[in-house]
Amino acid sequence: MPQIPIIMPQLGESIAEATIVNIAVQVGDQVDADQDVIEVETNKAVMSVTTPCPGRVGCILVETGQSYSVGAILGYLEATEADAIKHGLDLPAPEVSEEPALESATETAAPAATQPAAVHPTVRGLPVPAHAAGASYMSPRMKARMEELGLHAGDLAGIAGSGAAGRVTIDDFEKFIAQLETQTLTPASSMRVAVADAMRRSATRPIATVGRPLNLEPILAHRKTCDPRPGPALYLLRALGIALSENSAPAGRLVGDRIAHPASIDIGFAVEAEDGVLVPVIQNVDTRKLIHLVPHYNELVALARQRRLPPTSATPVATVTNFGGFGLTWATPIPLPEQTLVLGLGTGQIVPSWNPQTKAFEPVTEANMTLSFDHRVLDGGAAGRLLTRIAELLSDPAQL
Repeated sequence: MPQIPIIMPQLGESIAEATIVNIAVQVGDQVDADQDVIEVETNKAVMSVTTPCPGRVGCILVETGQSYSVGAILGYLEATEADAIKHGLDLPAPEVSEEPALESATETAAPAATQPAAVHPTVRGLPVPAHAAGASYMSPRMKARMEELGLHAGDLAGIAGSGAAGRVTIDDFEKFIAQLETQTLTPASSMRVAVADAMRRSATRPIATVGRPLNLEPILAHRKTCDPRPGPALYLLRALGIALSENSAPAGRLVGDRIAHPASIDIGFAVEAEDGVLVPVIQNVDTRKLIHLVPHYNELVALARQRRLPPTSATPVATVTNFGGFGLTWATPIPLPEQTLVLGLGTGQIVPSWNPQTKAFEPVTEANMTLSFDHRVLDGGAAGRLLTRIAELLSDPAQL
């Protein structure tokens, strides 16, 4: 009987791999077309792999907890010849034993082509290869050893080299590995690896941060008039969108000797999830009123915390983060590799503010607002003007 492969689909723009979290069927089960059979997780969301056609599950070639690249064969369906022809299969698939003892992936020898392929961790749907230079020079032997262990050059930052000019030798490296084996080691989640690789890539750029205080009283007063009430980060997101619509150059990406301006003002916002941060995206922020963004914003926050964000082709031009939720008054967030800007807000504090009308200090709620940026695209003056414009917009929230 013809067998049709169940293939790891492209789960989002440029996503390279996904981890198996649940297998919903067993060998021998009858399934319908487009039936959810395997649940997979990227660094961004949990999604389902569906069957290409009706049939009987012939074999499952994957294990829960393991990552597989896009295009990998996850299993086979026994289907009709008509369905096989419809899916372009003109060669017989490998025969699958009917013995009950071979019904699990751990007991069945999978074809070599279905073994987990080397994959790149992903962040925000983009593969993020790490090319950080943690050492000025590495010998071919060192490179081969690091590749064998799945390490990056940036992982050598904690090794004190004994070679010429502080170079890390292979002996230094082996001693470091031996010392690690004496410590408690726990596996890093796919999200944590993705975040680490994103930060390695971002670190190849000169990142700078400017900041200024922001009077939160207008925002706090406006929130009381809204139902539902916008979150503080949504105010910043909308103000940033308006400011960038007036001048998109600060959100541009430097590619060679040209700056690529964004085609639309799509802005992400950071949401803390288990063992990492997810960045949902709101599209066309500059054309949508604040009050209309609230339901969509709240929905995306809930989905992000469940790690069930829907796939999207939108790549944010900037990110907004409310680090004040952690009690922080100041921070220097790092823009994601594909972005130039990240706008941050600290925790509100009551401070004395001079009122020229009453000629007296009055208590107001104030927070620090920061803008981290790729210094190759913006200078401090341009970043400061952008931040000032955002503060101006936030001083009159009713216009957002």
